Amino acid sequence: MKNTFRILGLSLLGGVVTLGLYVLFIEQPKEVTIINQNAGVPGLRMAAYDEQNGINFTDAAELSVNAVVHVKTAAQRTAPQFNNPLEELFFGAPRARGPQVVTGSGSGVIMTQDGYIITNNHVINGADKISVTLNDNREFEATVVGTDPATDIALLKISGNDFPYLTFSNSDELRLGEWVLAVGNPFNLTSTVTAGIVSAMGRNINIIPDQAAIESFIQTDAAVNPGNSGGALVNIRGQLVGINTAISSNRGSYVGYSFAVPSNIVKKVTEDLMEYGVVQRAFLGVSIADITQQMVEELGLEVQSGVFITGTPESGAAQEAGIKRGDVIVKVGDRPVKKASELQEAIGRQRPGDRVNVVVNRKGKERTFEVVLRNKQGETGPVTTAKETGIDILGATFETLPQPQKRELGIANGVVVRKLQDGALRRAKVPEGFIIIKINNQRVDDPETLNKIVSGLSPGDGILIQGLHPNGKSDYFAFGR
Repeated sequence: MKNTFRILGLSLLGGVVTLGLYVLFIEQPKEVTIINQNAGVPGLRMAAYDEQNGINFTDAAELSVNAVVHVKTAAQRTAPQFNNPLEELFFGAPRARGPQVVTGSGSGVIMTQDGYIITNNHVINGADKISVTLNDNREFEATVVGTDPATDIALLKISGNDFPYLTFSNSDELRLGEWVLAVGNPFNLTSTVTAGIVSAMGRNINIIPDQAAIESFIQTDAAVNPGNSGGALVNIRGQLVGINTAISSNRGSYVGYSFAVPSNIVKKVTEDLMEYGVVQRAFLGVSIADITQQMVEELGLEVQSGVFITGTPESGAAQEAGIKRGDVIVKVGDRPVKKASELQEAIGRQRPGDRVNVVVNRKGKERTFEVVLRNKQGETGPVTTAKETGIDILGATFETLPQPQKRELGIANGVVVRKLQDGALRRAKVPEGFIIIKINNQRVDDPETLNKIVSGLSPGDGILIQGLHPNGKSDYFAFGR
């Protein structure tokens, strides 16, 4: 019996010693790291990452829904009149229809405490009235500070202070596979949050209908639907990494991929709109193409990726710096460039007058050129809203068609394109010497009339030019404002 108790006692002692050693040397206490990127920002709380249990979406979601708003628009439109001859025979001519109110909706992101709001240009384009509803159901009338059709970004303002808002992250630091949240108001369902990962960077999907479009989207698999446009794409810290803009779909709803404008582009565009009222767009002055394997083989290129320069317009920034047709751009500043969308994004962050180092591969050797970027007028200074006249937008000098030429061509009016500069006409391939007779079906008699018509258009509006070549052959050109 004594032996039995002795064995039992030794067993209990061994168990206690073993348990103590396990706790002391093996088991570690749970540690939770709190990543506080928003410390000191009014209205924002910390978003957490629990290293023991994984990602915590809850704080990021709560931060985001309070700073994402529901954008509602209204515009008066005149309904097209379609006449039915049989109905007119029996019932007489139909009465003219009056203007109808067309409504729309989307999302927006409060970016400052005093009520500046980011959304997509296509959400508010053409609206006569814009209102925003916050997550706490407060509703405000919004005014348009400025728009940028080239990136599909618009900036709104509401009156007030102490609004919840999101801070910008550095979208360059995003990595493939990183978790993100999409926050918005799909199908008018307010404050909706979905999660996904970053599935690609620098996507160009040719969706922005602007001659100077900059597309370098963040692609995610977070569910985004109609109404999410203009909403937030945030990281797990609740910081803004992009503005949700488009979906990949054949039937109008989410089928797997969505696309967002990177926060670095959004930040630059909105800062320009706040300071100048118009985006300070810098131009490198090159025509470009992505490199393909066929180009590598046929042209004997020494690199497999980069941006191939197909041309450098005269007196452009690149040409004056020494960059030539046939060069391959591989880096801008410290940032590697592998495709055209990445080059557009890198230059799109700059302003006219900025100096950037452009590294090109020329016949197998890398060379660095310092380029002084210019605006679309070929100047290095800032563009102001007052300078955005119709003639500035078109980018040319004009002259009233002389009377002898009118008689020779059998026309009563017209304006001649004399000298092309960097602008919409050159990008639309309108040649010098072309005679403009109508713009958007409005008669053009002189440069003053032309300037008035184009200046009256809003950003994103279409321009249809009708006219004649010097030999009398009729032609037309269509492009965006």
